[in-house]
Amino acid sequence: MNLAEGVQIVSFGILSVMMIGGALGVVLFSNIVYSAFLLCGVFTSIAGLYLLLNADFVAAAQVLIYVGAVNVLILFAIMLVNKREDFRNIPNAWVRQLATAVVCVGLFALLSTMVLSTPWAIVATTGAPAESSIVTIAKHFFTDYLLPFELASVFLLMAMVGAIVLARRDFFVDELASNKLSETPAFSLPERPRELVAAGDTSLPESKKSKK
Repeated sequence: MNLAEGVQIVSFGILSVMMIGGALGVVLFSNIVYSAFLLCGVFTSIAGLYLLLNADFVAAAQVLIYVGAVNVLILFAIMLVNKREDFRNIPNAWVRQLATAVVCVGLFALLSTMVLSTPWAIVATTGAPAESSIVTIAKHFFTDYLLPFELASVFLLMAMVGAIVLARRDFFVDELASNKLSETPAFSLPERPRELVAAGDTSLPESKKSKK
């Protein structure tokens, strides 16, 4: 085993331990903010495993979409809502926990069987290095699939603008209603409020007596 294979094995072990530990922390922590941060670590570890498999585009998409968008959206939703609610005591909760444990153990046994039965032989390839997957996908995007790519970009832009309009619709309606109430006709001044004085009432305010 040469140095490159040793580095790959050590990196695979470190990333696997980080991913499994982060996943357990996501499930076991009661604080949802800690769980969200650990979920970010799980996604980053998965991106590192994709890099070890020479899937650089999938690794970049993993970081951009899951770490940069989904996880940040979860954190903002948690911190903006900031709702604290104590967990209620559920009767016979141990039945659900036992069922969950049985399902998890079954999935772990199934995946372990698949891993052990799969031949993981490392094939040594010689010759010119393969072209990066990002370059290959970019060539297809801007040659063979240029029209669908641009249409998808336009549709995403339309969806984003529509979401902004729907989110601010109530604000715009209230603002227009307040503007209609506050506007005055052209070439006119707002009427000054006048004090009503009863007929035959000789008592005037002191300010008006001094003016007279």
